[in-house]
Amino acid sequence: MKLNANKFGIASAISFGVLWLICSVLVWLQPSMMMNMTGHMLHGDWSQMGWHLSSTGVFLGLIGWSAFAGLCGWLLANVYNRINRQP
Repeated sequence: MKLNANKFGIASAISFGVLWLICSVLVWLQPSMMMNMTGHMLHGDWSQMGWHLSSTGVFLGLIGWSAFAGLCGWLLANVYNRINRQP
C-alpha cells in the first residue's frame, strides 16, 4: 500500500491545527490546570511560570506548528513509501 505523501501531510497539518486550537482554548479557560499538566508532561515544576496567551500568539503558533506537522507528515509518508517498496 502506498501513501499519498501530500494528502498525508495536509491531514497531519489539519489534525495538529485542531489540537492546537483545543489546547489554546483549554489554556484560556483553565490556565492553572493546564500549567500543572504541562509540568507533569515535561517532568518539571512550572508553577512559577505563567501563560501569556494572545490572539496573535495563538494564530502564529497555529500556522507554525501546523506547517511543521504537515512537513513531518509528508516526510513520514515518503519514508514509509520507500521502506514499503515492492522488490
